[in-house]
Amino acid sequence: MENHKKILIVDDDNDIRDIIHLILEGEGYEVSELADGHSINSAVDHFHPDVILLDVMLGDMDGRDICRELKLASGTESIKIIMISASHKQEVLKDGGCRANDYLAKPFDIEDLIQKVGFYAAA
Repeated sequence: MENHKKILIVDDDNDIRDIIHLILEGEGYEVSELADGHSINSAVDHFHPDVILLDVMLGDMDGRDICRELKLASGTESIKIIMISASHKQEVLKDGGCRANDYLAKPFDIEDLIQKVGFYAAA
């Protein structure tokens, strides 16, 4: 079930990254992951993701800032970004001005994850 769509997971929680990686790989996606946002530009340049799953709280970085930068930069503005957070409500993400395409709350429902990624990967 290869669909050749690429998903980049950016989360500082190893367990969350591992779970999402296994789920999405099982759905046929090509998956790459980062533990922080410091090398996101390089990863995007080399991996060319269709969808980025981006945690809001990335240790010393705010995922909303990373999202905003990607959405404002030519060449990355069309990448679909789904923000992930255990502590931030969807309204807060919208107020942050990061222009994410969607939001997924932790803990997340596996079917919800698959549905959202599938929707944006197909777009």
